[in-house]
Amino acid sequence: MSPIVNYDNKVAVVTGAATGVGAALVEQLRAAGAARIVALDIKPCRGPVDQTISVDLSDPLAIDEAISRLPDTIDVLFNNAGVAATLPTEIVVAVNVLAPRRLINGLQHRMPPGSAVVITASTAGGGYSDRLADIQTLLDIDDWQAALAWVRQRPQLTNNPYGFSKECAQVLTLQWAMRLGSKGIRINSACPGIIDTPLLTDFNASMGEPIIEWMVSQSGGRRAVPAEVASVLSFLGCDAARYVSGTNVLVDNGFTAALLTNQIDYTTMPSVDALLN
Repeated sequence: MSPIVNYDNKVAVVTGAATGVGAALVEQLRAAGAARIVALDIKPCRGPVDQTISVDLSDPLAIDEAISRLPDTIDVLFNNAGVAATLPTEIVVAVNVLAPRRLINGLQHRMPPGSAVVITASTAGGGYSDRLADIQTLLDIDDWQAALAWVRQRPQLTNNPYGFSKECAQVLTLQWAMRLGSKGIRINSACPGIIDTPLLTDFNASMGEPIIEWMVSQSGGRRAVPAEVASVLSFLGCDAARYVSGTNVLVDNGFTAALLTNQIDYTTMPSVDALLN
């Protein structure tokens, strides 16, 4: 009996493959028999990939150049790269929202029926319903610069730039399920909570370490390790998930479940003073 997660004869493209979840994902894809793995990253990728294409995902022309160098047939596109709110808002939106959309647009015609798109979103995007109409309007603006201008004109949407960008990622998954489904392509996202990766330093800086540690305390007392998130991504991309599409899968050890059912212990939540100091 063959393994459930099987990538034999599959060609996979992974953004953000150099570190963290992306690096763990590359290891898993190779172990699952992927025929070819192409990494797109601004950093050197030293994992078991067949090709690395250096690309700045905040630059649409650089993305188009990378697309031109990718294989003619792609079975799975992992839009995994992401940045925190330590960077300017427009870069956060560009990398976390516009780049995945541009890659999907540019590569869908190379993806045969049975292919999959998998996005690394976040539990930080779980509140998208409050801004659903705005997010759908943004996602329907095809022009890159016009989309950024639209965001710039609505600063109230990006008080939490990272959270807004991940709300967009979750809505992108929902909005594109039928569009891609008509071509036989699935799209899903994984929505992790706190992960022990190099990006955690940026989250500590942008959100405050006390709130991060409080969230960890409400998530079973530990952060996810990259391989735990990568395992969900690799499942969503493989044929075993062939009837799963348009789904944002929580990978947060029950944090959101506790939040929705009023089981979070807010008495231990850091005070505003603690967050400011």
